[in-house]
Formats: sequence, C-alpha cells, structure tokens
Amino acid sequence: MSWFEKQFKLKENNTDVKTEMLAGLTTFMTMAYIIFVCPEMLSKTGMPFGAVLTATCVGAAFGTFLMAILANYPFALAAGVGLIPFFTYSVVLGMGIPWQTALTAVFIEGILFIILTLTKVREEAVNSLPKTLKIGIAAGIGLFITFIGLQNAGIVVKNDAVLVSITNLRSNVPALLALAGLILMVALEVKKVRGGILIGIAAVTIVAIPLGVTTMPTAIFSMPPSVGPIFWKMDFSGIMNPNFWIVVLTFFFVDFFDTVGTLVGVSSRAKMLDKDGNLPRATQAFMADAVGTVAGAVLGTSTVTTYVESASGVEQGGRTGLTALTVAALFLLAMFFNPLISVVPACATAPALMMVGCYMMMGFEDLVFDDWTEFFPALMAFLIMPFAYSIAAGIEFGIVSYVILKIVTGKSKDIHWIMYVLAALFILNRAFL
Repeated sequence: MSWFEKQFKLKENNTDVKTEMLAGLTTFMTMAYIIFVCPEMLSKTGMPFGAVLTATCVGAAFGTFLMAILANYPFALAAGVGLIPFFTYSVVLGMGIPWQTALTAVFIEGILFIILTLTKVREEAVNSLPKTLKIGIAAGIGLFITFIGLQNAGIVVKNDAVLVSITNLRSNVPALLALAGLILMVALEVKKVRGGILIGIAAVTIVAIPLGVTTMPTAIFSMPPSVGPIFWKMDFSGIMNPNFWIVVLTFFFVDFFDTVGTLVGVSSRAKMLDKDGNLPRATQAFMADAVGTVAGAVLGTSTVTTYVESASGVEQGGRTGLTALTVAALFLLAMFFNPLISVVPACATAPALMMVGCYMMMGFEDLVFDDWTEFFPALMAFLIMPFAYSIAAGIEFGIVSYVILKIVTGKSKDIHWIMYVLAALFILNRAFL
C-alpha cells in the first residue's frame, strides 16, 4: 500500500493520485491571485512587498498542509481576501493602529480559535448567528471588496462635492485596463475556464508593459525575499486599548463565519456532509484554520482562512487531503517567482478583487425577503460595510438591529443568548468608548 493510499484513503473516497493532483492544480489556479493581491494591499501599511509575498505563500502552504494531514479534506487555505482590506484600510490606515499591533490582533484571534475549537464552543457560537445575518455579512464583505477594487483600479475616485465619482476614462489608461481585465475575467467565468482570474491578471499585466503602466521583469526566478522585516514583529503594547479588542473581535467574527460557511458549502457540493448535515472531522478542519492563523501572524500576514475557491478542485474530482497537499506544494514553488510577481500592477489585481466580491455577494439570493426582522438586519450589514468603510461597523449594525427588531416585534424567542451579549457589547462601545 502506497503512502498516499494509507494517508489519504484514496480508494475509500473513490479517487486516485492523478485526479487529486489535477484537482489541486485547479484549486491553486483559481486562488493564486492572492499571491498578487495580498502583498500589494498589505504593502500600503508599510510592510515590505517581498516579505509579505513570502509570508503569504508560506502561510498558505502551512495552513493547507495542516488541512491535508489533520482533516484529510481537499480544502485550501491562505490569507483571507475578505480580511486583508479590513487589516489595511480599516485597522492600520483608518484607525491608525500600527501593522505590528494589527498582527498581534490576528495572533490573539488565532489563539482564541484554538481554545474554542478544543472546547467545542466554536460550533455553539456558529449556531447563535442567524442564517440571514451570515448572508448579509458575507455579501457586505463582497460589496466592500468590490468597492476597494474599483478604487484601486482608479475607476472610482474622490469627489469633494459628492464624495466619490467616476474617473475620466479617456485619459486613465490603468482604469481602462482594469475594466478590460474585469470583462475578460467575467467572460472566462461564463465559459467555465479554470483559473480565469489568474489568466485575467496575467493578460492585463502583459498589456500594461508596452503601455508604460508597469515594467518588464528583470528576471523570472529568484530566491524568495526574506520574511525577516515582518517575522515575529507583533507588538503587544496596545492590548490595553479598547479599540484593539474591537479589532480582535472583528477579525474573529469575520474569519469565524467565513470559514464555517466555506467548509459547509464546499462539503455539501462534494457530498461530504453526514445525514444530519454535519461535517465529519469538523474539529480537525477548524484546528487547521486556527493554527494556520497563528502561524500567519508570526510570519507576518493577515488572517489565514479556508478558501471558497476550493470548490473548483472539488468539481475537478478532489476528495481528499492529497488535493490540499498539492496546493500547499504549489504555493511554496510560487515563492521563487518573486521578480515576475512584483511587476503585476494594481490595475491587474483590482479586477480580481471585484470578481471575488461578486462571488461573495451571490449568497444574497438565499436571503429571506418577506420577513423584515430578518431582511433588514442583513441589509444593514450589507450596506454599512462599504458605506462606512468598515467591516466591523457592518457586523455591529447588523447584530444590534436584529436584536432590537426581534424584541420590539415580540419575536425575542428567535434570539440566541450570545446575540444579546454581542448587542450589549456593541452598544456599550458606542456609548462609552
């Protein structure tokens, strides 16, 4: 019996080595955009691009490796694209918190995840949040990411009269390239082309070179940049600041429910759920996510989480951890292409953000529209996030409005006790902090 068979139980899952590795390649192609997007965005905080690129790849490889070995699931992990904008724009640039302190918040979040996973509290907390709010939060993050993508592309610009407006497209070459890249990505998605986002990034980058938007790479291969400038650079001096714990709580909740939704959604498509709709080995899967987050913070990257793009590998036939192991190996290999990756311009990665945002908004179709006590709180979370430029504010307004509406309409029996606690904490924060 080969090691692959013994470790991943291929025959038991009706698969083989070739199928699993092809599935891993497919998953990697659909999520490899994070190698470009994460360093480009986190570098705005002052973190070195090259160091973040290496940390992103190593963090993704480590978390995905844990998922393969601990849980034997074909799920891949990397720095969560929904949390990178929060880390960069809301926490560091918006609240003025140094990136070292923000990494500390990610580290503590991961420790909390490990504790809650071991004590089974994680599953209980997941059940406390109503489905409609989960939908609203996920869709709101999607709209927020899309808005940031439009800004990074230079399509939406500041306007003192009406806050924002559209740029002059006649003279804005990067914006036109971003729009062309977005159309290409959507067209490839319609045609079900694997890795359409990655293809779109590559195409825009190639066209951007002769147009002077970016430059030719000086090399293709190189040794990975050192993570030294960001490795273990966490700063615990800010933990007494109340805003610090709001950041930790936001990281916690967004990652918490994003991971659960991804695991359950992809597992359902792969018919991995049991007869009661539960995911076997869920604790092991959650543990891989939690330890991956801690490791990511130590390395110097934002929250590591399970990727919904794992569904592409599942559709290709991936059913075991061998798919995830293949993804992990490809992320490590990607580190040696730093010179090639560094020339990718913002107008090439911005359409990827918009595409991912669109994916996250698709769940809105499952919202309950005929019950205002369910619909309105989800809508509040959905709208407040981009309009207030804060994921934390969206979650806060969603939870508080849900609890208040249920109470005043005589439906308090629908409220889980944890929701009362969260609503009270959010109200106290607004009133006194």
